[in-house]
Amino acid sequence: MRSSEDREEPTPDRVGSPVALSRRGMLKGTAVTAGLAAAGIGAARPAYAADDAVVAEDAADATDATARMGGNTITMSVVDGALRWSARHNGKTVIDTSVLGLGLSDGTVLGSDVTVTRNQHWTTRTTWTPVYGRNATVTDLYQEQRWNLRDTASGIRFSVQIRAYRTGVALRYVLLDKGTATISDELTTFVFPDDTTVYSARDENAYLPVAPGSIPVTGTSTTDNGPLTDLPLTATLSDGLIACVCESSRLNFPRLMLSSVDGQPGALSAFLMEHTARGTGPAETTSTVTTPFATPWRALVIGSTHAELVDNAELILNLAPPSALTDTSWIKPGKVFRCELSTAAGLAGVDFAVARGLEYIEYDAGWYGPEFSTPDATKPIAAIDLPSVISYATSKGIGVFLYVNRLALTDADSLFGLYKSWGVSGIKLGFINDGTQPMTDQITDWAKAAAKYQLLIDMHDDVRPFGYERTYPNYISLEGVRGNEQFPTATHNVTLPFARNIGGPMDYTICYDQSRDKTTNAHQMAMAAVYYQPLNFLFWYDKPSKYSNPANWPGLPWFNAIPTTWDESRTLAGSIGEYVAVARRGGDTWYLGAMTNETSRTLSIPLSFLGSGTYTATVYADGTPGTSPYRTPVVVSTQTVTSETTLSVAMAPAGGQAVVLKPS
Repeated sequence: MRSSEDREEPTPDRVGSPVALSRRGMLKGTAVTAGLAAAGIGAARPAYAADDAVVAEDAADATDATARMGGNTITMSVVDGALRWSARHNGKTVIDTSVLGLGLSDGTVLGSDVTVTRNQHWTTRTTWTPVYGRNATVTDLYQEQRWNLRDTASGIRFSVQIRAYRTGVALRYVLLDKGTATISDELTTFVFPDDTTVYSARDENAYLPVAPGSIPVTGTSTTDNGPLTDLPLTATLSDGLIACVCESSRLNFPRLMLSSVDGQPGALSAFLMEHTARGTGPAETTSTVTTPFATPWRALVIGSTHAELVDNAELILNLAPPSALTDTSWIKPGKVFRCELSTAAGLAGVDFAVARGLEYIEYDAGWYGPEFSTPDATKPIAAIDLPSVISYATSKGIGVFLYVNRLALTDADSLFGLYKSWGVSGIKLGFINDGTQPMTDQITDWAKAAAKYQLLIDMHDDVRPFGYERTYPNYISLEGVRGNEQFPTATHNVTLPFARNIGGPMDYTICYDQSRDKTTNAHQMAMAAVYYQPLNFLFWYDKPSKYSNPANWPGLPWFNAIPTTWDESRTLAGSIGEYVAVARRGGDTWYLGAMTNETSRTLSIPLSFLGSGTYTATVYADGTPGTSPYRTPVVVSTQTVTSETTLSVAMAPAGGQAVVLKPS
């Protein structure tokens, strides 16, 4: 288990940085930083090296400022008094000139007529160690430009921060004056180049590739209605670039959606959700915040290739506040088996978990009665002797998760404390209503309360990632996707690595050998390596008895061995909606997963990422295609390979391949 974040001696976050050129500027910056810390927004940052010095200067005549890193640039500018931004990658346009601004409830538009009062810029490089993740260490390297601004009409002071990373760019707003502010709208737009295609999905619908101006109108009278799409939103550009719009560090603020813009076919505009995704609760048309206040980061993960985009996803974590937990030794990622609702099934599930190398079992909806008519999650149904199951699981080193519908969360602190006293390891929260500012607060409060009692959280239904698994690593997984239990197409499955999974971990419930699968079994197996899911539910819909004769199930050794947290990850090939191949290392062993859409294909994968010496490759491949993808058998073979080997990865329609590469 990895430690919590290892960092140098912290100093305050550079929102309103205290490092300025005058005593007046220093005092002003200190006050802003203190205000942000009090609001829970400030993130600890490492001490700065000598070459990281902040340059601050009066900037009344400034017209533009650009942050640059690794071929990525993000520029903010003042055009006829109004704020604009743009982004480029290796000189190619990713976002053309677009609007910046915030709307306040009194009609003030911050960004429409401004004066730049100060410009600050610096470069920062640190490394940190996640509790779990795609890689054992994460590098946080960026150049930042920050403008302090004054709204001409109202005199309100605010700031815009832009950052360039090797992995993408990001921006956010900071309200600087001390007090409160009521935000009614965010005016940020994303103007894409001509011939861009975006992959739009709302709620738990499948992805639809459309032009930015052609997002379909969705919603009902009780939900947000319009040409709206959820994040993460991936865009493919005509020159081969690919980018994914995400958000990070969403605290005390509504969730962001994007909307097509009338008369601007290449543009998407920010839309702050006013209803929950499921339309429950009152509409929240404004958000009142205590200032100083920083809005969430609007991030653009950028890849020169589709494969590179997947490897750049850690940008979202780098923008999130560091871990708030001093002790993370109890946070353990792992594989989970869902049990039927009886004592016997729970005990059998524990034995199955031990035999199959799993870390957890779970009782899902119904363990305390019908979830929508029994809002008391403190008493199991008569068929489950929960103390006996938990005691037996604990004796075998297996943890227990319990499902809880949101209706039973009226006193989460008390409920979580009770579960802790029972010896429960984690909770899966269901039918969560993400979207509005109060629901953001509720979700983050649940994560904090669960951490208090050392409980993991798996958040289900239409919730969306915002990097919070860095701040509260017990918030280990979430859904927010058209899940595998809906038996989606292979095309959908090979869209996810470039879209939803860029934003953060996802709970996708691998369905091995299910007759309703529209994919081969090797395709399902490969998900365990292709998708980043530190809490991985396996054998969804299955019973332990199904696998009583392991010899009948050639894929079991793959699932027995594969980890869910990694020392190193490499995306080897990919094209959104077509195919993907990812290799991840745990210790000295690599696990390679490849998946294709409904088209059969063979990938040539160089194994240059391997270390020296020889490796034994155990290959789980598609056999002769059956009458349906599900009926395509898994064929197991072995071969000796080295870093000089190019592996031929053949996949049937809707197929895949899973490969274990272990030093000989």
